[in-house]
Amino acid sequence: MRSQAALTVTPVIARGPGAWDHERMLSLAIRAGPRLVGPLAVLLLWHLAATLGWVDPHFVPAPLTVLKTLQEWMFGAAAGMPYSGTWFLHAGNSAYRVFGGFAIAAVVGVALGSLIGWFRLVSDLLDPIIQMMRPVPITAWVPFAVIFFGIRDGSALFLIALGAFFPIVVNTAAGVAGTPRLLVRAGRMLGIRPYMLLPRVVLPAAMPFIFTGLRLGIGLAWVLVIVAEMLAVKSGLGFAMWDAYYFLRMDIIIAAMLSVGVLGFLSDLAIRLVGRWVLRWSRGL
Repeated sequence: MRSQAALTVTPVIARGPGAWDHERMLSLAIRAGPRLVGPLAVLLLWHLAATLGWVDPHFVPAPLTVLKTLQEWMFGAAAGMPYSGTWFLHAGNSAYRVFGGFAIAAVVGVALGSLIGWFRLVSDLLDPIIQMMRPVPITAWVPFAVIFFGIRDGSALFLIALGAFFPIVVNTAAGVAGTPRLLVRAGRMLGIRPYMLLPRVVLPAAMPFIFTGLRLGIGLAWVLVIVAEMLAVKSGLGFAMWDAYYFLRMDIIIAAMLSVGVLGFLSDLAIRLVGRWVLRWSRGL
């Protein structure tokens, strides 16, 4: 006869959604902790240098001074203050130029890079021209931009699109040219017509390279918008930095630099998130 063993029953405690949310937030905080060490260390060193007299606070204001200036620049309404409450106007103008120029560079760069990487004739014709133009500094194009487009948004869009174009086209061409031939043969065996191999097989395989080029391009776009606004237009964060230089408003200059850094980081983060969504199929490989 089968003996009965004593069973120990462990009660299962129901965990509500609040507990799971708390654990997720704790996990995110733990993962984000090491990434905050570097910025906090720089901020502390900056504060000590300005408050202990290691540098002249007139030329390197303390972080709290810059923070107060940025708050006044963003939300202030003080009479007689030339920068009070104008941050969103300047940031909006800069963002418009960045994303406008970047969109042009992305469309042209991905299309042209795909043709260069896939067709030998196109590569022989266009790749030498691109490689010769790529080392030319964007500032060398400023006189041509001003002559052809004037001191207006067209000059900034041209300079930003031209600068962001090169990393996008080079990375796209490298990704397309580096597509494994075995993958192309597999597509042919599955019945994909030759003229459909590029959009249906090659471009999806080259997407990691394409998104790397897009990330480099958006970073360069934020760099170039400052150059363009200093030299070719009369508004935006770059123009505010150049204008503040004449009045030695170093707090405005540093606040503008931090603003560009944060906006560039958010733009790069957006492209990374889109890239993860587009390449979600590759996570199981």
